[in-house]
Amino acid sequence: MKTYLIVAILFCTSIIYGQQLHKKTFKLMGSRFDITVSAKDSVNASNYINIAVDEISRIEKLISSWDPNSQTSKIISNAGIKPVKVDKELFQLIERALAISKLTDGAFDISYASMDKIWRFDGSMKTMPSEEEIKASVSKVGFQHIILNKEKQTVFLELKGMKIGFGAIGKGYAADKAKQLLISKGVKAGIINASGDMNTWGKQPNGKDWMIAITNPMNKNIAFATLPISNKAVVTSGNYEKYVTFNNIRYTHIIDPRTGYPATDIISVSVFAPKAELADALATSIFVMGTEVGLNRINQLKGIDCIIIDSKGNIHTSNNININ
Repeated sequence: MKTYLIVAILFCTSIIYGQQLHKKTFKLMGSRFDITVSAKDSVNASNYINIAVDEISRIEKLISSWDPNSQTSKIISNAGIKPVKVDKELFQLIERALAISKLTDGAFDISYASMDKIWRFDGSMKTMPSEEEIKASVSKVGFQHIILNKEKQTVFLELKGMKIGFGAIGKGYAADKAKQLLISKGVKAGIINASGDMNTWGKQPNGKDWMIAITNPMNKNIAFATLPISNKAVVTSGNYEKYVTFNNIRYTHIIDPRTGYPATDIISVSVFAPKAELADALATSIFVMGTEVGLNRINQLKGIDCIIIDSKGNIHTSNNININ
């Protein structure tokens, strides 16, 4: 899991074509969701926002590992036993997750949920886990053990006790689906902000692009960059608050699912992508891959950009981003 920085959307209140911005805040999927839509009046806006809330709640039921009746829970309870037939939507979400795992050489992995919780970042951890404990903690992690059968539409976790979780992409996926549904209902512009997974479409009522202000991780009261965003998602996440230090090395709470060791190189990542699901997954991956490898991987992907702040406070950007 990641600690999300504040990403502010800056907009003016000008009204054109009878459209006005309306915003409501909800607690969904265990997180804060801010839903903003452009509509002619508050009645239409409330109807649109309720449609988005219903869609997000539907996604939560689909991917929840807490609900024993969910398809995700059935996959987990049958780990090492048998494949489980699932809905096409869940199958395709897992399929995309595995594609990202391959793209990032396993830095992103939905089977991270199998990881033993041996690291604590609440101040109670006084000694570093042993090498043996760390290695054992990821013994049931590995996307290679998630077996998909496209013809039968089944998912099988090969290892007994193996789990999957959508904490790193679930809110982004829900934001994408809510956005897609609202567009289909005729909503011309809006923002779905899922605790840092921010998805936008259309333009401000004054006809200009949305502007985002990305928080400086060293000082939450200061924005280090303000950038326009149009019909894209941005995920800004940081791990500067949850960490432990051993032998002068700061170990953060984002853990490499391949090794069991926490990330050490980066304190903040912002990823811009066509979809929040993808931006979310790549933000997690970059923390694990590190600055150099992360930037190199992003620069190879069309339509995706990132801003990285390393552990020394240096700012790094992908090729298509210029900030002062």
